[in-house]
Amino acid sequence: MKERDKFVLWPVYFDSTKTRLEGRRVPKSLAVPTPKLEELLKAAEQSDLQPEMIADAGHPISPGQKTGLIMIPKRGSKTQILRKVAEKLCRGRKQS
Repeated sequence: MKERDKFVLWPVYFDSTKTRLEGRRVPKSLAVPTPKLEELLKAAEQSDLQPEMIADAGHPISPGQKTGLIMIPKRGSKTQILRKVAEKLCRGRKQS
């Protein structure tokens, strides 16, 4: 499954209920509680990142929980992409 030309984005990266040690990768101010894979896909699409969803994948920290993942073509740094998607995710939650 490793693709060197893509970044992997897990929902846990954006989960405000998780600590950095548990896998959160964005600041709490940009995180949302228990993000859904579909929300993450929509936020990535709104950011023009051409996401690809894999629904039955489990994060290495908790492989028993099949939260799914999003694969994004590498353009820029992963930190920039995480921030961009997190901002869209927050805006999407506030509008709902």
